Amino acid sequence: MTDPTDRRHRTAVPRRNPVPRLRGRTRRVVPRTHWLLLCVLVVTLSAALLLQGYTHHMFGITSDDVTGPRGRADTVPGQVAHGGPVIADAAGSPHTARPKAGTIALTFDDGPDPVWTPRILDVLRRNHVHATFFVVGTQVVAHPELVRRIVAEGHQIGIHTFTHPDLSRLAPWQRSLELRETQLAVAGAAGVTSALLRPPYSSENDALDDADWSVLKQADSAGYVTVLSTLDAEDWQRPGTARVLANATPHGKAGQIVLMHDAGGDRSQTVAALNTLIPRLKAQGFRFTTVGAAVGMAGPVQRAGLGNRLQGIALIRMLQLGDGTIRLLGVLMYTAGAISVLRAAVVLVAARRHRRLRTGRRARPWGPPVTEPVSVIVPAYNESAGIEAAVRSLVASDHPVEIIVVDDGSTDGTAGLVESLGLPGVRVIRQRNAGKPAALNTGLSAATCDLVVMVDGDTVFEPDAVRMLVQPFADPRVGAVSGNAKVVNRGGLLGRWQHIEYVVGFNLDRRLFDLAECMPTVPGAVGAFRRRALLALGGVSDATLAEDTDLTMALCRAGWRVVYEEGAVAWTEAPASLGALWRQRYRWCYGTLQAMWKHRGALVQGGAAGRLGRRGLLYLLLFQVLLPLLAPVVDVFALYGLVFLDPLRITALWLAFLLLQLLMGLYAFRLDGERPGPLWSLPLQQFVYRQLMYLVVIQSVFTAVSGSRLRWQRMERYGTLRAPAGAETSDEGRPPRIPA
Repeated sequence: MTDPTDRRHRTAVPRRNPVPRLRGRTRRVVPRTHWLLLCVLVVTLSAALLLQGYTHHMFGITSDDVTGPRGRADTVPGQVAHGGPVIADAAGSPHTARPKAGTIALTFDDGPDPVWTPRILDVLRRNHVHATFFVVGTQVVAHPELVRRIVAEGHQIGIHTFTHPDLSRLAPWQRSLELRETQLAVAGAAGVTSALLRPPYSSENDALDDADWSVLKQADSAGYVTVLSTLDAEDWQRPGTARVLANATPHGKAGQIVLMHDAGGDRSQTVAALNTLIPRLKAQGFRFTTVGAAVGMAGPVQRAGLGNRLQGIALIRMLQLGDGTIRLLGVLMYTAGAISVLRAAVVLVAARRHRRLRTGRRARPWGPPVTEPVSVIVPAYNESAGIEAAVRSLVASDHPVEIIVVDDGSTDGTAGLVESLGLPGVRVIRQRNAGKPAALNTGLSAATCDLVVMVDGDTVFEPDAVRMLVQPFADPRVGAVSGNAKVVNRGGLLGRWQHIEYVVGFNLDRRLFDLAECMPTVPGAVGAFRRRALLALGGVSDATLAEDTDLTMALCRAGWRVVYEEGAVAWTEAPASLGALWRQRYRWCYGTLQAMWKHRGALVQGGAAGRLGRRGLLYLLLFQVLLPLLAPVVDVFALYGLVFLDPLRITALWLAFLLLQLLMGLYAFRLDGERPGPLWSLPLQQFVYRQLMYLVVIQSVFTAVSGSRLRWQRMERYGTLRAPAGAETSDEGRPPRIPA
């Protein structure tokens, strides 16, 4: 991003060589519909995740055993408790039915399963047997083709709820939702509806209690016939093929409804038992059929109406989309996490190496000390609140300077205020309001020194800042030097958060860019340049809102080296309100996007330009554009994980990420000589400041893509800057440093 000390003016960018959006012509239109689009996307994603979480994680298949001890059975009619396994009219005059003698109805719960259901279907087809499959809605959504195969091969479909909960423990509305969703899923998958229901964890008639009976009565009101069982193969326990076979074998010739499973785990024992059971019972004279045929029901499975089928298809598509979204988000989460950890490691290693190269015992000097005078250019527009402190701090420099204040059409008496100070070596140039780039170019034309320092009118320099800033010019390859901007108004949470961002974000990145020789930005608040290098570029361009980034990238592409000097410290005012911060960062981000687009050709160039393109631009694109664009989705998914996944795991991951940031912060504060106290607010920063920053990126990208033109916006000044003591008489020695 453009550095946070950048000075802006009120006037729109002059129209010379505009680099507006990322393509085509510009329009002076402020985009609004993208916020509506973003809200719709976030709400849609949230709704999809809520549905996905409910259907996949609220209950889920855990066991096929009955949950808990059997309760009282005072309301269960005796004819039901001791009757047949098929129960009808539970809400009115209940009656039951038993399979005909010598008839076996094989039933399979919990499917369809992509591994075991096809194998069971193959066994049934080889033996010319039809069965009844009580399907779970989530499995239907995941494997609709298997439901179609079940129906196409003449088997019967029954309902086994959507998420396999214990219905007796749910509220009535949840029961209705479970049954309705499953019915719609079956209708969407195979175009049929079924009146057959088997509640999860059900057993035989004598196991029904009062809670179960209330479920059966509600199901009857919804048009369902409940199907229990007479023989439980207990294959869900995987006791061995022989045991499964013995449990499923009837004693005598009474008709049976056999409970087995085609999903919920390894069902190899079920498949093996069926291969033996069916031929054996056929040889004993048993006939295999569906539940409906076994008790003489007329058409329990019917073709679905058009409305149900369309709703079912929509439900399946929505949940399948949700499944894909969850998988994609998981991949993105892990990828973003891995990239963030890698970035932290690289940045910390680079910072340590940079410190050793610049200030350690083995630090190599740039060359002979640079003592030549420096021209300091101060572009100013309505800076009366802070211009005196800024100019006095420059006069107090321990390096010879000429100070050129370019008043860009101020209406608050900025120029007159500077002139009234009567400070030595300070010259004021007045011009009509034309924007910051024009003011800088005016100062550049008036400068008499080969080295030029550009300073914002709201910035106060340390006495040694200019001297430190120009020392790298001892190396003839260096064309520009970035200084170290610090926040002076650190009171309150917003001030602390910006202070952390300056120290941890901007300065650590600058050290990395310095080592990689791909510095994208010399901040407007504290930067030095070779005048001849700037003149060779045609001066400061007004093509973007980030003239400092544009200028720095142009220098890199021209073959100049741009470095970072952390000892050159300047103090600046940061926005004191969320609105002011939004306007400032929006302008920087948009201007940076303009500069990146303007200099995209560096990606395919060689030398210094190639390093800028393939290192600096890609770094900015990845960490300051793409990852922030994904941030809202990541936040929504994190909330999804807290509600529906493992909250302890999600919390642990968040704490681990926070610890990583804290470690980076502690090291960065140590490098910058700052007290680590403000880092206590780092956890709070994740809930407000981070969201504001990624919304800025989203707004900037939409602005660029839509072709809107952003105007200069002047930041409000608060007058918190103060000139160092003794600034008027800097010839008598170095004044004390400004307290942080």
